[in-house]
Amino acid sequence: MDQVRPRVAVSSCLTGEPVRFNGGHSRDRFLSGELDPYVDWVRVCPEMEIGLGTPRETLRLERSPDGPHLVTRNTGVDLTGPMTALGAARARTLDVDGYVFKSRSPSCGVHGIPVYTGDAAVDRGGRGVFAARIIDAHPLLPVEDEGRLNDALLRETFVERIFAHARLRALLRSDWRPRDLVAFHSRHKMQILAHDPTAYRRAGRVVAQAGLRSHAELAADYTREFGTALARKATIGRHVNVLQHCLGMVSDSLDHTRRADLLEVIASYQAGQVALSVPATLLRHHARGESAEYLRDQTYFSPYPEELRLRNHVPA
Repeated sequence: MDQVRPRVAVSSCLTGEPVRFNGGHSRDRFLSGELDPYVDWVRVCPEMEIGLGTPRETLRLERSPDGPHLVTRNTGVDLTGPMTALGAARARTLDVDGYVFKSRSPSCGVHGIPVYTGDAAVDRGGRGVFAARIIDAHPLLPVEDEGRLNDALLRETFVERIFAHARLRALLRSDWRPRDLVAFHSRHKMQILAHDPTAYRRAGRVVAQAGLRSHAELAADYTREFGTALARKATIGRHVNVLQHCLGMVSDSLDHTRRADLLEVIASYQAGQVALSVPATLLRHHARGESAEYLRDQTYFSPYPEELRLRNHVPA
């Protein structure tokens, strides 16, 4: 299956640009190494864009009646206005399939940013001022920080989502016809079911109206349902349901020993003994008969380039 190239916004320092407050960078090995050949980066440094330069004074969030303010740590200059305006402007024109923010940044942090009163951190649940504008404007956009991407499951989930968003973007920007949307939804059936069976049915009802509604309305509604489905965490239980469903599709072409082997491997995955890649690879390998083409075309089996090897972790 041909893979599209996601467009991913990223804090510039994470790809090695020397834009940190101290004139350095925070190059992330996964982003600038393993993932780099497969995506197109949109590099953003909001501090540089509002004219702070580098090196520069460090920033922090300070508590105020109208919410956290972004303030220079030593001189107390309030930068909330320009940073908020930049975030809002970026949000209006953002054209990406995902965003990776710098962790622990009062501008770009997604989770757990300390908010100060005086010298004391009174709240550690803040969000960077720039990041907040982007996330509020695009609630279904795949978003992470580089720290959380060290977790194997969060990394896999994020990469899966950005490639799925990229495939839908490529479709909707082509000269697509209603049957193309039907085919897209069909190819993503197993992948969506692993995340949210209810959302899959809702998206199916939108697809059923293909040819009856305008392209713009169909695209908007399907994009919302598709993004909502993939934003829900895929679980071991739903993966097992999908694997068993796929096995049922090819069962007639397998002998008793192969069926038993596949059932055993699926059970081993469910028990946390093998990675998802093991039953998924075996199922695709054993596809036979009329169902083979449909099964091989499912994005569930190749949601992103296999070279990334993101399904090789054993579930906890």
